[in-house]
Amino acid sequence: MARNKAATRESARSSAKGGVFRTVRKRLLQLLLILLLLPPVLTVIYSVVPPVSTLMIGRYVQFLWVDRQWVPLEDISPNLIRSVITSEDSRFCSNHGVEWDALQDQVEALTDGERPRGASTITMQTAKNLFLWGERSYLRKGLELPLALMLDAILTKKRILEIYLNIAEWGEGIFGAEAAAQAWFGKKAKDLTRAEAARLATALPNPLGRNPAKPRPGHRRLAATNMARVKVAGPIFGCVLGK
Repeated sequence: MARNKAATRESARSSAKGGVFRTVRKRLLQLLLILLLLPPVLTVIYSVVPPVSTLMIGRYVQFLWVDRQWVPLEDISPNLIRSVITSEDSRFCSNHGVEWDALQDQVEALTDGERPRGASTITMQTAKNLFLWGERSYLRKGLELPLALMLDAILTKKRILEIYLNIAEWGEGIFGAEAAAQAWFGKKAKDLTRAEAARLATALPNPLGRNPAKPRPGHRRLAATNMARVKVAGPIFGCVLGK
């Protein structure tokens, strides 16, 4: 009889352990499902609602100052639109969120022991700003790819660029073209000149280290190169500025 009681207790413990395992597995599967569904659900919402970036959320949580003034794409100077596309993603209108050729070149550079550079499209940068963290890593880059493809499938090119230009970082606590234009040049984003737009566009890779209002010689050269490239860019802006 004692043996039967011991067996019963052992069976109860095994059943309890199995129940805990099943509960944990169920919760993990639910969490995974939420993580998979959250980006597309948020993207649909962001198609009509102005989003915030993860970097902005991080500053809000730390009670740090954030200056972001959302404006529609029509209220952003075409000069800035041209400069940003030319600088960050000249095939923005023709790719599907990912530049596979450029990505392959970077993978080959990595396998050859070289330091990979670039390969991020505007859509990939938008995906990173909306859903991922700022520190560079291969994991983050890998996650950017499906997120960028999803954004390109759900949103129009105009909406992607509109979101990007309203959440991009342009200085400590400065987010979006309108806040940047007012902070650095004391004017609205729609009134930016070609030179000012070029300085802002070429500040994007290093927003905390480059001052668009008082550019250093290297930054000034980058801006001049950007202006020259815009002049000869050809019809690469049609998806957002028309023919």
